Amino acid sequence: MSVAGLLASALGRNDEQPNIALAQRLAAEPRPEAVAELVALLEAGTAAERSDAIKVLYELGELSPGQIAGHADAFVRLLGARNNRLVWGAMHAVATITPVRPETILAALPAVIAAADRGSVIARDHAMSTLARLAAAGHADRALPILLGRLEAAAANQFPMYAEFAAPVIDAARRERFRAILAARLPGLPPAKQNRVGRLLRRLG
Repeated sequence: MSVAGLLASALGRNDEQPNIALAQRLAAEPRPEAVAELVALLEAGTAAERSDAIKVLYELGELSPGQIAGHADAFVRLLGARNNRLVWGAMHAVATITPVRPETILAALPAVIAAADRGSVIARDHAMSTLARLAAAGHADRALPILLGRLEAAAANQFPMYAEFAAPVIDAARRERFRAILAARLPGLPPAKQNRVGRLLRRLG
């Protein structure tokens, strides 16, 4: 059966549960042809199908990234889409496959950063996650300077989360800069966010 018929829009649903259920089903029972069909819908489907397909794909990426990793080029192309939903959905998919295809995503890093700069907060969130995962995968020299620069300029609402992305992958060469960024931003944060950043500073010693 075509997976297009299992998407939320095909079922007349306005919620995401059918798409999540399809991702879970594909994670449990891999079907490469179904993944390829969903990827094809990203370009050839209706607006509703494209939205549903990217949802299924990034949810599948969270559960079984290897199943979508071979389609990295399609997600990178989608970063240039005009539809913001597709852009941040593609960014989410990119983040999920970074640990299994780090070199591919590293090569696409300019497109990732460009999409984050013109995209939504959600796109920027996934870009920061991608940078942290690149650093964890052995590409700290490329990823961490960008990550720290974006952390330094991040909005107060996103700052603690971005700092938490960075903390596990900060290397010794950049530890002091990271500490300095946290300390400089701490006084301007709301109390709850100060608490999160304060915990990171205490862990740094």
